[in-house]
Amino acid sequence: MILNKKHFSVFLFTFSTMIALGQQKRRDSTKVERLDEVVVTATRTLRQLSSLPMPVLLVSKVDILRSNSLRLSDILNEQTGLITVPDFGGGEGIQLQGLDSQYTLILIDGVPLIGRSAGTLDLSRITVGNIKQIEIVKGASSSLYGSEALGGVVNIITDTPKYGFRGETNLRSGSFGTNDLSVSASHKKDKFGINLFVNRFSSEGYDLTNSTVTNTVDPFSNYTFDTKVTYDFSEKLSLLFSGRYYTQNQDNVVQNTNTLEIYKGESDINEWNTRIKAVYKHNDKWQSLIELYGSQYKAEEFLNRVDGSLFSDSFFDQKMYKPEFRSTMVVEENELMVGLGTTYEALDRTYFSTTPIFNAPYLFAQYDMNPTKKLNIIVGARYDNHNQYQSQFNPKLAVNYKIDERISIKGSVGRGFKAPDFRQLYFDFTNSTVGYTVLGYNVASTRLQELANNGELPASTVANLPSILAQFTNELKAESSLGYNIGATIKPISNLDFSVNLFRNDVTNLIDTQVIAPKVSGQNVFSYVNRNKVFTQGLEFNSTYKPSDRLKLAVGYQLLYAKDKEAIQKFKEGGVNVGTTLQLTEDQYFGLFNRSKHMANIKVFYAIPKWNLDANIRATYRSKYGLFDTNGNEYLDTLDSFVEGYAIIDVAVNKTLFKNYQFSLGSDNLLGFTNTQVTNIPGRIIYGKLNIQF
Repeated sequence: MILNKKHFSVFLFTFSTMIALGQQKRRDSTKVERLDEVVVTATRTLRQLSSLPMPVLLVSKVDILRSNSLRLSDILNEQTGLITVPDFGGGEGIQLQGLDSQYTLILIDGVPLIGRSAGTLDLSRITVGNIKQIEIVKGASSSLYGSEALGGVVNIITDTPKYGFRGETNLRSGSFGTNDLSVSASHKKDKFGINLFVNRFSSEGYDLTNSTVTNTVDPFSNYTFDTKVTYDFSEKLSLLFSGRYYTQNQDNVVQNTNTLEIYKGESDINEWNTRIKAVYKHNDKWQSLIELYGSQYKAEEFLNRVDGSLFSDSFFDQKMYKPEFRSTMVVEENELMVGLGTTYEALDRTYFSTTPIFNAPYLFAQYDMNPTKKLNIIVGARYDNHNQYQSQFNPKLAVNYKIDERISIKGSVGRGFKAPDFRQLYFDFTNSTVGYTVLGYNVASTRLQELANNGELPASTVANLPSILAQFTNELKAESSLGYNIGATIKPISNLDFSVNLFRNDVTNLIDTQVIAPKVSGQNVFSYVNRNKVFTQGLEFNSTYKPSDRLKLAVGYQLLYAKDKEAIQKFKEGGVNVGTTLQLTEDQYFGLFNRSKHMANIKVFYAIPKWNLDANIRATYRSKYGLFDTNGNEYLDTLDSFVEGYAIIDVAVNKTLFKNYQFSLGSDNLLGFTNTQVTNIPGRIIYGKLNIQF
């Protein structure tokens, strides 16, 4: 479903008119609802942020509104220990505590998003226009959420219906033809509540390399439709229904690097999610819920030659269905939660010889206890069964000790896992231009034999084929980790707080790509194997200072070491060279690709109430990092080429007029930083924004 701009504008005008006609009471736009610092993601129960025994970041709606950000990736880039990184397909995934984006679970209202075509879930497809708050849990969370939560969880909590009637329209326009338009309406009376949200986001794209005929990002437009309905049958029984639909159309222009031929086409994405949740309160201490969730992500693209004939096309169609039951009971001020469910996933895509199906039933339990007023202990575990990999048991222990009203010590240890994805098991792709082949683990044996029979493998490789095939006799194992976090929160005075966290993640059975056979053409056959053991470790620091109601200052810093244990050993043994003569030492090993040793952020928010004005400046810094092995020894060392460190500064000024109108001016990437290797930063964006509240 693709909507043109004319039809969408008519729809928004009609929708806005209905809101204006139906309004019951105007509200003061200068009054933003104050959010209590309550989170649900870390324990799947309501908990005060300050009392949690594990590291959690909360981004409030107030901060989202003040920043004038448009997409989820914009917000996450400003949080300590997080950085969005583009993949080869242009999507932006989140790197958390130095772990790849495939190890962080992304949720909307507690249920997972799908559509990881290359391991990365593109966060730029999520608008922030209807977000109530964002909760970021750092550290292994598979004890509650299963696969993909090996490194942590990002949960986007969207707006819920509020009593009375209210509506809002936002329009932001800026550089590179970037336009964002959204309309929301909320109504709640007696037992019934409804929240509606519509967003259109478009860009003319941008090009970081003027010497090429193609763009870094091609023009696109997308739409998000979101609704949430609640109904309270009684004080004991309540029902929630939510639905979300996302669609995007983007130009697709590619140049063949060998022939220089230009191919033109389009790519389309269509995604829907729907959820039904019923909550029943048996009594004051016991409640149960059942949740039914379904989702589909479908992407299609094609490229035509100059004469209009088809050059290539591809598709990706993933479905997920997930029923879950949970029950929570308060036992002498302690809380016990148990749950069970199952996940059904199916994927039909280009380059697959089959349509694989994953079935994964699971059960979990968590006990949140308070032995004393100062001590909180959470112990939990989850068991996942699966039809394609070995069953997983993931425990977690977290402790928070409150020394006094100003100081708390907290620590957690947990096991996480990441199941092999469809691509790593069933991919069957041969690049038609270059000639290399990539095979999923489960199809590698059959396809290697076919390549040998077709004469595509050298005679020496065919003679050694039995030993090569022996690598694929056992199943590909799930990646697993042990995550450790220990830290403290300090509040020396009422308007100043500090938090520090030391972390380490040890990942084993890392699934990596490696050459399994050469081809007669001179290219190689690649597949996925369990090989490396890696670790990430470091320190995170956050501080917030509010000397007055007008001024808020926040700073954050992460120190990170991310390395491959096998690589460390090879450097120690002198087994890594540059060329034929230069032998590298251990201190010349830089670490994993695309990791910065230092990242920092600073945010200053200032308000002038008598002028109905607020302003902010937000800066992030990332130190140098390497993307490629440029000297040919397969490792990232200090003699490779690096992306030099850079800073991004964003500014925003917001002025309220006539109570219900707010005008904003600002700039993202004020200094105009660009780098052809940093493809998700387009350059300086100057924008204006209008907000109208009903």
